This record gives sequence, structure tokens and C-alpha cells, in this order.
Amino acid sequence: MVEETLKNERISRFLVEQVEKRLFPSAVYLAAEKGEIIFADAIGSAVVEPEEIPAKVNTIYDLASLTKPLVVGLICAKLLETGELSLEDNLAKYFPEFSKDRKLMVKNLLTHDSGLCDWMPFYLLVESREEILSFIALSPAEAMPGEKVIYSDLNFLVLTFLLEKIFGRRLDEIAEEEIFKPLKLCRTFYNPPKSLLREIAASEKGNEYEKSVCIERGYSVEKVQWRDYVIWGEVHDGNCWFMSGVSGHSGLFSNVEETFILAQQFLPDSTSLLKPETCARFSENLTEGLNEARSLGFQLAETQDSTASDALSKSSFGHLGFTGTSLWIDPEKERIFILFTNRTHSRKPPFANINAVRREFHRLANEELNSAGNQ
Repeated sequence: MVEETLKNERISRFLVEQVEKRLFPSAVYLAAEKGEIIFADAIGSAVVEPEEIPAKVNTIYDLASLTKPLVVGLICAKLLETGELSLEDNLAKYFPEFSKDRKLMVKNLLTHDSGLCDWMPFYLLVESREEILSFIALSPAEAMPGEKVIYSDLNFLVLTFLLEKIFGRRLDEIAEEEIFKPLKLCRTFYNPPKSLLREIAASEKGNEYEKSVCIERGYSVEKVQWRDYVIWGEVHDGNCWFMSGVSGHSGLFSNVEETFILAQQFLPDSTSLLKPETCARFSENLTEGLNEARSLGFQLAETQDSTASDALSKSSFGHLGFTGTSLWIDPEKERIFILFTNRTHSRKPPFANINAVRREFHRLANEELNSAGNQ
């Protein structure tokens, strides 16, 4: 377990100020270099209602879209190594529902330049998890593959079904065998056990945010019974909830220490799941000339206005989660930066945009690592 003595005064004071501004009720951070955790601390309350529970360094958070690279991106990278998957594979090779003529490839899904729309509320559109893939395949695209980056959950939903087809098992079972067990993770999972409820940070009360987005986009919201209680210990994302809590776009729960172990798998000197040479691919810009720089499952720091900030090298790669989580990895100095908040908890929508907080966290953490002699 991470030692509480790793607290950094400047970083912690900055995050205390953000909690006092009510941007989020809690924050847990970790900054590491070359496989060693240098700074870590917990601030605020992981749960405010129905009771108050302080955040701890080992508090478990709903990672939301960090699921994309940490589960799907990692498993896909393993399959690319073995040749069981190719970035140039046409989706029609696996699913006849997708037109062969459209030339939609695995690479387009991993880099979000597939042209698929940004989001759909499948819990209002289909009756079961199994119908989602066909619905996506038959839905009109917003662009041709490779034309522009449209960040979309749909890409990783399709990849979910692709991995399940290759392995013949549900994604949570694949992740358990391919990632969690080999790394000996015990606080990282889909659908966390109820016995750990009081060790998990809470999310929004009900799904008011998603409901309002559905209404804005013209969907009838009467079809489903919306959650009206504090979402705590179960996935916040509505589509993942509809999918029994298991998907490639969301659903992963973890704490900063085990997320750090996962993050190390993307660096050549610390990975145990990949070949060291594979790790270079996570810094490779596969969307050169498009509106966003993306690699295998990650955004690159060279993307304009990325939350990496100018403090991190341009070869850095990272990802954000809607619930308030973020992970950035700087391969040049082998540094890992993790900031978890639960910005959707104890606050009505709209939720605070915390990108400026993320940038300042990276700037401060980078400075403090440098001044600690880790230059």
C-alpha cells in the first residue's frame, strides 16, 4: 500500500484549494518516475452523501474512459504482438454487418478516426447488449475512416465485441485472465464487490446529466427507468450500466496504486505484459495531419490544448475519464501522473470542467519531481 508520507505540500495544497472551490469533493494523486512512486496523497471526501467518508490513497474510483486504454488498448497491443490482430484488419472480416467497401479498420477504432458518431444512448435504442453491434454497423457515419478524429465511445464498443469474438469470453473475463491476474491486482475490476462499497468514491445522484443530453438530442426518455439514487459502487456510465457493467469504453474501477501498475505496462523498462519495443507505439502519432494526435488508445501531448500541459514531453500519452479521472505517461523521463477526482458527486450538472486543474497538477508535479532530484 502507498505510504501516506509521500504527500507533497505544494500539490496537496493546490488540490485542497480546488476541493474548497467545490470543483470536486475529493482528489487522490500519484506521481512516479522510473518505477518508483515519489508523491501521493488523498484530499477531501470520497463520499459526501448518503454519509461522509474521507478519501484515502487506496480509495477506489470509477475510472470511466480510462477503461479504453487500460483494458482494450492493452489487450489489443498484446494481440498485435502475436499477430492475432492487425491494425489493417477490415471490420467486415470479423463482422459482416460492416460494409467491406467502407474500409473501416481496427486502427480507425483505436485512434477514433473511424467516422462513427460521438455517442448514442443504446439503453433507449435496443433491447439487449447483443444488439448494440448491429445497431452501430447500420447507423450512418459522420465521416469517412481516416478523415478526422471524432472521439467516440462507439469505437471501443465495437472493439469490445471484437475482443469477445476473438477470445470467446466476456470482456471482464478476458481482462481478468490477460491483465488483472498476471499483475496480481486485487483492487482493479469491473463490478466491484459490495463488500468494498465504503472504500469506493461515489458519483452522481441519478443519471441527470445523461438524461439531459438525451433530451437535448431529441430522444424520448420515457423508455427506461432512470437511476434516481446516488451512484456508488456501480458504474456511472449509462451504456455500460445497460451492458451489466462490462464494456471496453467504461466500467473499470481501480485505485491510484494499481492504476500505476497498469500504466507501467506501457513503458519499455517496466512492462511485464508487452514486449519493450511495442511500447514505442503508444507515442506514435497514427492520425498525422488530423485535428487530434492519437496513438493506440491514447491521446498524445502534441494535441493542441491537451491536459498534459507544456510540462510533459510531446511524446507523452494519456487519457481522461468523465467521472474526473486522468492518467498521463511521459516516456522520455519514465514519469507517470495520475489524478483521480469524483467531480460528478455531490453536485448537480453541469459538472466542473477540470482540465485547467489537470494541467496545473501536471506542471506542479513535474516541477516537484525535478526539484526532488529526479531530472
